[in-house]
Amino acid sequence: MKTIFLKDTPSLTMRYLLLLCLFASSTWAADGADVIVFEAKKTLPHASVRIPALLRTKKGTLIAVAEGREKSADQAGNDLVVSTSKDEGVTWSKPRVAYDQGKDSCNNPCLVEDELVGRVFLFFQTFPAGSKEFGGLPAGADPAGTRIRIIASDDEGETWSRPSDVTADLKPAEAVTTASGPGIGIKMKHPSHAGRLIIPFNSQDKKRNFVNWVAYSDDGGRTWHRGGVVPQEDGLQLNEVQVAEDRDGTLYLNSRRWKGAALRKAAWSKDGGITWTKATDDPTLPDPTCQGSLLRIDQGKETLFYFLNPAGKGRKNGTLRLSRDGGRTWPVSREVFPGPFAYSSMAALTDGHIGVLYEPAGDTVIKFRAVDPPGR
Repeated sequence: MKTIFLKDTPSLTMRYLLLLCLFASSTWAADGADVIVFEAKKTLPHASVRIPALLRTKKGTLIAVAEGREKSADQAGNDLVVSTSKDEGVTWSKPRVAYDQGKDSCNNPCLVEDELVGRVFLFFQTFPAGSKEFGGLPAGADPAGTRIRIIASDDEGETWSRPSDVTADLKPAEAVTTASGPGIGIKMKHPSHAGRLIIPFNSQDKKRNFVNWVAYSDDGGRTWHRGGVVPQEDGLQLNEVQVAEDRDGTLYLNSRRWKGAALRKAAWSKDGGITWTKATDDPTLPDPTCQGSLLRIDQGKETLFYFLNPAGKGRKNGTLRLSRDGGRTWPVSREVFPGPFAYSSMAALTDGHIGVLYEPAGDTVIKFRAVDPPGR
C-alpha cells in the first residue's frame, strides 16, 4: 500500500483543513451538556423543586429562579430559590433563598429587567399557609386571599429587596388567584411604548374560569397597572402565559390552554397590552396542557421568536420552534429534548446558542443546557 503524505498533496491538505473547519463549526453549534442548577435534597434542603425562570441581564449574568417546595405539591410552603452564572451557564452559584414567607407558599416566579438602571424585578403570587389553588379562597384584595408581590435586585441577583405588595393595583376584583408567567417578562423597545415593562398574567374566578392579561409599568417599575383581558370565545380558556414584542411594537401572547383543543392559544396587541385580539388556537403548536417558554432574539434587521414546549403526548419531547413573522407561523423546528420534558425558560447566549433552564422529569431537579437554535 502506498502511503500518501499531506505535504505532498496540496489539494488533500486543503480538504483536510476544510474538514477541520467544518468540524469546529459543528462543534460550536452543537448543544451543550446538562448542568444541574437546582436539586432537591442535595443543592437544596427542599423536598421538591419546580417552575424555572431564567433571565440574562444587560451585564451578562444569568439569573435562575425556581420554587423550592417543602413537599411534592403546588402549594407546599414554597420558597423562591436563586442561582446565578457569570460564564454563560457553564457553572452556577450555590443556590440560596431569595425570598420566603414562613409557611405561606410563593408561586409562579417571573423575571424582568429594567436595563436602564440594571434593576431586576421578580414577580410572584403568595398563598396563605395551608391553602390551595382550588380551595375556596376569597376573591380580590381580601387579606385572607392570595397576594401579588415583587422583590427586586440591583446587584445581578446576589441580594433582593423586601417585598412590595401590588395586589390592590393589579388583582382583578373577581380573581381568586393570579399567576405571573411563569418565566420572564419583557421591556418594550419600539418608540410607541419604549421602556414599558410587561409581565404576563393569568387569573381565575370562583367558577375556575381563567383569563390572560398583562401588568405594565412606564416608570421603571415604581408603579404597575393592569391591561385589558384577552378576549376568549368558542370554549377557549387561557392559562400560563408568555409574551414577546415584534420589531413594529406588536405584542404576541402565547398561552397554555385551560379549556379547548390541545393547542397553544395566541393573541396580539397593537397598544402595549391595553387591548388584545381575540384568542385563537394555533394549529401548528400542540399543547399537552403544560407551560411553554418564549424568547425574542434580534439578528441584524430581523426579529426572531423562539418557542419551546413539550410537543409529545404528555410532557415529553421538548421542541424548539422559530418564527420570523411575529408568531403567526412556525415553519422551522427541532426536537431538542427527547424524552420527559416539562416547564422551561430561555435566554440568549453570546455565542448564538439559547440557554434553557428546564424540568427534565419529575420534580426534584432543574437543569440548564445551551442549545443550538433551529434555522440558524
